[in-house]
Amino acid sequence: MSWQEICDLAGGISLLLGSTIALVGAIGLARLPDIFGRMHAATKPQTLGLLLILVGLALNVRTWASVATLFIVVGAQALTAPVTAHMLGRAGYRTGIVEDDLLHHDELGAAYRRMKAREAEQQPETEA
Repeated sequence: MSWQEICDLAGGISLLLGSTIALVGAIGLARLPDIFGRMHAATKPQTLGLLLILVGLALNVRTWASVATLFIVVGAQALTAPVTAHMLGRAGYRTGIVEDDLLHHDELGAAYRRMKAREAEQQPETEA
């Protein structure tokens, strides 16, 4: 077996594995009940699936121009997916579409309640 055949085989396996992981992420995006579960399904498996697909493409194409372009796509995906997930989660929490019974630990809500309590303590009481 030559190294080209090994690269083709590894590239094919990587393409199949990446597309399977992306499919599982898409199913999770449609089936999970709340915004945080959907956000997780939209970012983690999709990013890993795309990375595996791009590795498979790089192993099959094997030209420097294509591999350089794929590295740019990997960098853009790795930089934008976490930021997008954070912004979506924060917007969902602030608009109130989060189901409180599905949260195990609510750090943002606890911090907000502590801030409001401190503000109430610092305000001078007015006499009626």
